[in-house]
Amino acid sequence: MASSASKTARAYGRVSWRRFAAIVLPSLAVLAVLVFLTTQAVLAVSFSISGTPFIVTAKELKGRGFEQFGVLDTSVLNTLPGNTNQIVLTANAIRSATLTDLCQELVLGGVNLKITAGTGGQPVTATDLVVDADRFSGARASFTDIQIGRDASTLNDVPGIRGMPGDFGEQARTVTITNLRQHAFATTAGTFTLPGFSLGFGGHC
Repeated sequence: MASSASKTARAYGRVSWRRFAAIVLPSLAVLAVLVFLTTQAVLAVSFSISGTPFIVTAKELKGRGFEQFGVLDTSVLNTLPGNTNQIVLTANAIRSATLTDLCQELVLGGVNLKITAGTGGQPVTATDLVVDADRFSGARASFTDIQIGRDASTLNDVPGIRGMPGDFGEQARTVTITNLRQHAFATTAGTFTLPGFSLGFGGHC
């Protein structure tokens, strides 16, 4: 009996490497795909968006390293324009940016939520900033070393951020936009510093 119990204990304590491999290897394969996609920047500006647009304005935006290309963003609900859950937007990426008199406005429960920063002489700063928007405008925009019509998968002014092969893209070494206005659905950034940050309900940008 003791010998049988000992064998049973050893059987329960032994690792089945075949079963372990069957469970772990598919997970590692998925992880490897995600890592690869991230390095290709396919996931860099793609996540499930809420479908609620917001307005971003700034007196001036200055950036080093600018890219623009198309992305397809997805919402969990059919709340996007056209009663769909997918929308084509432009990804506007800047390697390092400063924004003066930044204002963000969105509607929550029928009430305007307003965020301001960079209004006291110290601008907002951001790195690896990506804004997914369907409208992007300014009173004046200037670029240096701009390349228009470049394959989106070869963009390299914002390291690690690029589009899909065959898609239209453009990039520039620097960008300056005065009276910036964006109608956006998503924003990501490596760092985002907001001096003079203020949040409140009511008011418009």
